[in-house]
Amino acid sequence: MFSIIKRLFKSKPKINESYVTATTSFHFVAELPQMHTQFQETFRMFPDFVSRELVVKKVTYGVFYLSNLVDSDLLIEEILNRLLEIEDVPSPEKLVNLIPIGQRLLDDNWYPLQQRILQGWTYIHISGYPYGILANTAKRRERALTKPENESQILGPQIAFTENMETNVALIHQYLPNPDLCEIALIKGENTTQTNIRIVYLSNRADLEMVTHIYNSIEALQLEAILDATILAQWLEDNPSSFFPQMITTERVDRAIFPLLEGKVVITVSGSPHVIICPNTFFDFFKSIEDYYFRWATGLFFRNLRIVGIAISLFATATYVAALTYHYEIIPQALLVPLAQSRARVPFPPIVEALIMEMIIQLLSEAGARLPSKVGQTMGIVGGIVIGQAAVQAGFTSNILIIIVALSALSSFTTPVFGMANAIRIIRFPIILSAGIMGGLGIAVSVALLILHLLRQSSLGQPYFYPPYTIEDKNKRDGLIRVPYQLIPKRSVFANTGENTLKGNKDIDE
Repeated sequence: MFSIIKRLFKSKPKINESYVTATTSFHFVAELPQMHTQFQETFRMFPDFVSRELVVKKVTYGVFYLSNLVDSDLLIEEILNRLLEIEDVPSPEKLVNLIPIGQRLLDDNWYPLQQRILQGWTYIHISGYPYGILANTAKRRERALTKPENESQILGPQIAFTENMETNVALIHQYLPNPDLCEIALIKGENTTQTNIRIVYLSNRADLEMVTHIYNSIEALQLEAILDATILAQWLEDNPSSFFPQMITTERVDRAIFPLLEGKVVITVSGSPHVIICPNTFFDFFKSIEDYYFRWATGLFFRNLRIVGIAISLFATATYVAALTYHYEIIPQALLVPLAQSRARVPFPPIVEALIMEMIIQLLSEAGARLPSKVGQTMGIVGGIVIGQAAVQAGFTSNILIIIVALSALSSFTTPVFGMANAIRIIRFPIILSAGIMGGLGIAVSVALLILHLLRQSSLGQPYFYPPYTIEDKNKRDGLIRVPYQLIPKRSVFANTGENTLKGNKDIDE
């Protein structure tokens, strides 16, 4: 007994602090042996760190890099071979011109140098000089361009963004070879991820005061790490407590091009295969880029079909609960008898029955999403059939509720933006509770509260619940109604008014 207690409270062995604590004191000196010692001390926890001395015509060079991060072919061809070809004694200033991928390092700021080495750069030090040069020898790790996996469609370009930000920006430039296409570069997470961010917009179309607002919003963020564009999108939301998303993230290149032409802004994040589109209105989340590839009548039909699907997803189950609890008179007589017979064996009140079945549907959906694709599809289909049939036979629920819940689940997936579809799935539950407590009045109160909530929202300072269509202003026709191309406005409500003077953009210029 005492031996067990002694083992439980036995002190853990301590690791030598010198092997854990990073070196912060680093001084650039002219003597190469001292630089070699400091580098070895600083990168002692990196087994792949390489420090080499290269003597060429009585000139000693120090080369420092991480072997698993550098492109060995680039290191040999562009650095080592060029050093061997040098005939006279170079200075760092001359060496920059001899090595095309080199950048001069003139100050003794150690931290940026350390960050560059950790990103795959190589530091070259010439004996006798208290500074050296940096060369970008990072190994490019990126996948090839592929089709969009999560936003598939029949018509239009089949190219998706990748995790490489330079590739993503190049794709945008490929579609828009326009001198008005501007970029603003930022870096967030300076102490950890060193995430590069680009704000992309068309200067002759975007409202430049809006661009300034977006730039200032990102610049004001105090973030240690940004791993994906979806994280940055949540930080940029004006109302983070709202269920409704205010930013659209997409992996499709063409879906990012159309908003740029409308005067919106696209934000790219290094390491993320998605880009952020902003600002947005509530109705932008129900537009699919494929609507513009179909003829206007087809696009109009599918766009409004999604709106009907949203209404079914939000209110179908709630209407069932309200009708069975308070409003039997609204049920047709031909349907009333079969409905009563199917509920004769159900031991739960309608609100409990509906909430249980909705939760089961959500569990099946989540399980199918987390399993491998082929297994997940089989799980969703077979699981839904088996559980639904068993629940009806056991008297756990009625046949009609199974149909309504399944229809609500299918309708929620008609939304093109996945974030909005998730919001609708969540909001459905409080509406069902309101219907079970107050009946039809509860549904009406829920609708009123939703509209009031949407009216109070904003997207980067712009109105979120902007009217989708107004007759007075012809520039706002492309809302819920898909009209022929001859009537579609060239710019959205967020575009500039023709005055391209940049007011208040002093922060960007600096």
